[in-house]
Amino acid sequence: MNPERIFDAFPAPSYRGNQEQALRDIRDAFAAGNDVVLVRAPTGSGKSLLARAIAGCARTVEESEPKHATDAYYTTPQVSQLDDVESESLLDDLSIIRGKRNYTCILPGEHDTPVNRAPCVRQKGFDCTVRHRCPYFSDRAIASSKSIAAMTLAYFMQTAGSDVFRKRDVVVVDEAHGLAEWAEMYATIELNPRTVPVWDDVGIPDVAGADDSVERAARLAETLSGVCERAKDELLTKPELTPEEAARRDRLQELRSELDWFVKDYRDPTSATTWVVDQPGGEGTQVVIKPLNPEKYLHHTVWDRGNKFALLSATILNKDAFCRQVGLDPRDVALVDVPHTFPVENRLLYDVTQGRMTFEHRDETIPKIARLVVRLMARHPNEKGLIHAHSYSIQERLAELLVNFGVGERVRTHSKENRDAELDAWKASSDPELFLSVKMEEALDLKGDLCRWQVLCKAPYLNTSDSRVARRLEEGQWSWYHRTALRTVIQACGRVVRAPDDHGATYLADSSLLDLFERARADTPDWFAEQVDRTKTPNLPEFDPRAALGGLDSVGGAGSANGGRSTSDSSGNENDSFTRDNRGFGRRRRRGKSGVRSSEEERKNHPLSDVWGDG
Repeated sequence: MNPERIFDAFPAPSYRGNQEQALRDIRDAFAAGNDVVLVRAPTGSGKSLLARAIAGCARTVEESEPKHATDAYYTTPQVSQLDDVESESLLDDLSIIRGKRNYTCILPGEHDTPVNRAPCVRQKGFDCTVRHRCPYFSDRAIASSKSIAAMTLAYFMQTAGSDVFRKRDVVVVDEAHGLAEWAEMYATIELNPRTVPVWDDVGIPDVAGADDSVERAARLAETLSGVCERAKDELLTKPELTPEEAARRDRLQELRSELDWFVKDYRDPTSATTWVVDQPGGEGTQVVIKPLNPEKYLHHTVWDRGNKFALLSATILNKDAFCRQVGLDPRDVALVDVPHTFPVENRLLYDVTQGRMTFEHRDETIPKIARLVVRLMARHPNEKGLIHAHSYSIQERLAELLVNFGVGERVRTHSKENRDAELDAWKASSDPELFLSVKMEEALDLKGDLCRWQVLCKAPYLNTSDSRVARRLEEGQWSWYHRTALRTVIQACGRVVRAPDDHGATYLADSSLLDLFERARADTPDWFAEQVDRTKTPNLPEFDPRAALGGLDSVGGAGSANGGRSTSDSSGNENDSFTRDNRGFGRRRRRGKSGVRSSEEERKNHPLSDVWGDG
């Protein structure tokens, strides 16, 4: 690696904010001999551009011997982040490769077949005449030969040990704050009828009830691995497989690899991994085998893949704790802090807390939050809003209440199946819609009028019934627990303010958020602590559903005449007797069966639905 090239490798024609100083600090950190540099850069720092500059410092083929690793990887856990990289013209020299299922076969009669189910994986000895033009193998060949190969973290980990994607000189991981959790997720093994093709061929014992549940899980894994091997070998005797059989074969092989890795790691006395087992249903039911701090897994899939590493994120909150989680020695890791350049006045927090959203208080608090949301809709009549509902159960309850209040036509929701489609429809809409989202705290760019206000419904603490969480709390890791929640809050707060001249309001509805800020104060970045210290209590309009829908009648949709800032402090008399009979106003816009906005329903009822094939 040659850190001195970092400025020449920066892809933009000029610097903005603190980019020039950040590049200088990163260069010095690598020049000092550090193999790993953490770059803590808040929203708007241009992390992707910094990442490109770091990757450009990798040793080239021309300046090295054949035995030396050359070139660079760029990887990120978020698919949407990779999409952003692909659409950024300044990063067009990053060669992107995705998993096989993201490409379709180009053979005649197979144009709807993903490459991972194409004839080349179904037929023994199949000789593809168009392999050189296959979109997947073409992209893979290009990415393997280019100086910077870009891919998701999942694909990067899956290609560990690959002859195609060998070890490289530099590895850049963007949005790296959740690296330990992503590794835990990838290494988790779920055994149930959906994930185990031979489920009916194996008796599932009461694993969790055993004296040593992990040892019992290991013996089950050994047995199940053998059954998977025999079932896979039986399929391999066939000259041609159906797409369903090919999927079964691939899953059997994948499951066998997962099981064998678990058993090998569990029986390795030098492994630092702690394994836990969940099986709440007892004998014959799902078994989930989970790792805690899978350092060995990360070494194989990440740390053995490069010589130098740059890990970028806005929310690596505690360097020492992060390093311990991912198997790094903090003494060998440098931290570069990039200051925030967005005025705090443009990213204010507002205290509108309605009570606690813990499970025992949720039924009492959610109706209060729903009424609060109506008042916020009236405060922002011409502006799009986002609700971080935390869970689908909270989302569904809020949507139901908002429909009952008569404001459903300004509300849009999503399910697990249509989240991307509904998100795209909401972003494209010119109406001041309110989007009730779940798990959208990260990798969502809502710049400008795409969204001007958001509500955090619940402090995003991890579920204490999860065995990994419970185990850590039993060991007294409460700082980790609060730090993880704070990290999600900070990520969420960054969704609606994306540039120094951008602005957005974040409303705190759960009083547990204020408690979180106190408990995690020591791990809070200075720039976010400034936001917390400036938290205000706003003057809100009274509860008036008609005022909440006022923006649907305004000219210009989501953009207001004063540049998008809230102007409406209009208030009406709160009407506790607002009933089903007077919810009819404003029904001119299409709503789904739930009473909220639905792009699927709109398409089905559009005059051109027959052209789209939806009729």
